[in-house]
Amino acid sequence: MLLCLDVGNSHIFGGVFKDKLIQLRFRHNTSPYLTSDQIGIFLKNVLRENELNPNEVNHIAISSVVPSIDYSVHAACKKYFHIEPMLLTAFAQKTLNIKTERPNELGADLIAGAIAGTEYYPNKNLIVIDFGTATTFAVINTKKDYLGTVIAPGIRLSMEALENNTAKLPSVEISEPTTIVGKNSKESIQAGLFYGHLGMVKETVSRIQKEQAWESAVVLATGGFSHLFETQNLFNAILPDLILDGLRCFHESNL
Repeated sequence: MLLCLDVGNSHIFGGVFKDKLIQLRFRHNTSPYLTSDQIGIFLKNVLRENELNPNEVNHIAISSVVPSIDYSVHAACKKYFHIEPMLLTAFAQKTLNIKTERPNELGADLIAGAIAGTEYYPNKNLIVIDFGTATTFAVINTKKDYLGTVIAPGIRLSMEALENNTAKLPSVEISEPTTIVGKNSKESIQAGLFYGHLGMVKETVSRIQKEQAWESAVVLATGGFSHLFETQNLFNAILPDLILDGLRCFHESNL
């Protein structure tokens, strides 16, 4: 079995693959104080609790954008699974032609999503949107050239900025509002978060296609808040496992 770990700023999103099919998905809060023992014990327990044998894990692939816990994650793989994990970087992958000025700065999650996107939709212009801590737009052409990225604050980060930097605005549930004009603080914040993000996504996708002179592009969405916009006709597909599938593809291409 292949264990894939996407280490993000808010969560470690994990999955287990067997014969290219995902068997399990799980999450763990990301903390800069996580130890290798905490990670290793959690991974073994979550496998056992879902009736998977940790001893059957024979490969591990990792994407990480949190350098502060990279050592702990790597050590957990070595100590608890006796496996040297495969780390996704711009230089380790063989699928994309990275055309950015500093490929080493490109987030591994962006690379993973782009790799999976080119497998799902070969020979297509792609815009891969990841609704995570940040909302990111990865831009890939038909030749598998990774052209660049747009990075904006994520919807939860925007809410936390309001909560932490204003005296009277509360934290709210992030959901689609029924009206654009709120009648109270809660409704007003929800409207601003939802429609502000919606407008940003529409404008960004439009400008990317115009700048690249693309008549059309396949727009893919992933990440925790992608389903918030599923009725807005923004995407060709919402793919919750996109990053994990990208790690699987990365692992297979490097065997």
